Amino acid sequence: MVGNLPLHALRAFEAAARHLSFAEAAKELNLTPSAISHQIRQLEDRLGRRLFERRHRGLELTPLGQMYFPLVRSAFEQLAQATALIGGLGDQRRVLTISCTPSFAMAWLIARLPHFQTAHPEIEVRLDTSTRLVDFKRDGVDVAIRFGGGKWPGVTAERLFTETLFPVASPALLASKGGVAAPSDIARFTLIHIIPYVDDWRFWLTSAGVTGVDPERGPRFDSSIAAYKAAEEGLGIAVGRGFVLEEALASGRLVAPFDMRLTSRHAYYFACAEGAEHVHKVATFRQWLLAEVAAAAPQAAAS
Repeated sequence: MVGNLPLHALRAFEAAARHLSFAEAAKELNLTPSAISHQIRQLEDRLGRRLFERRHRGLELTPLGQMYFPLVRSAFEQLAQATALIGGLGDQRRVLTISCTPSFAMAWLIARLPHFQTAHPEIEVRLDTSTRLVDFKRDGVDVAIRFGGGKWPGVTAERLFTETLFPVASPALLASKGGVAAPSDIARFTLIHIIPYVDDWRFWLTSAGVTGVDPERGPRFDSSIAAYKAAEEGLGIAVGRGFVLEEALASGRLVAPFDMRLTSRHAYYFACAEGAEHVHKVATFRQWLLAEVAAAAPQAAAS
């Protein structure tokens, strides 16, 4: 009896136990809540034991359900890992889907991807540029370059770059206002903000001991690419974020008028679902990426 438990019912149980909600489990599995409820009841009937208590305010796992849930979840994770290790659905091209922010892709990754493709022609790369935090299983993403604190549930993360913060502007803009001699001179310029990092100016001004400047004034852009382009065009001064600006600084389109650089509390990380780091295509990309990071910026490479 137990050996013939229906897989769909086990999947429904795992999702419902994780969310403690038939409605959320139904949404994840593209079913109706009543279908989830029916599958759970079918499983409980086969086991001869209750797995959930239906409370007025929602679901609770019974003691048996609490014991059963991690075992079932582990079994599904092992199945997923085993499938990945033997090549998924048999796609011999080994498609590798990478998620990263547009700024990271444009400033660093895209220029180096031809090296990876030449070294590993058997792996077909697909790049998803987005600022959203992807769900590896739901979104079909193999690896991501994430910016943050490095702690995400169910995710294996490895630090790539730390990031420094410092003002940047076009040399023409600085010259038009007589240049800058001290951080307090920023009061004479428009502040450009990057919406995901709206506290950057407050952090930098406070650390530099600058007072009398409203850290929230000035135009806001939803991406660093747009903000830095605005700075290049002379709209104002932006807070630059480390290596993303290497090319613009090297070419002279932007300059950093002050020596003070602050280390961000966050960093860029290589990330994948727990266990996926052992999949050949993921492991291959990780090894190549760490080597590129070490070659590009040894001082910022993960130890």
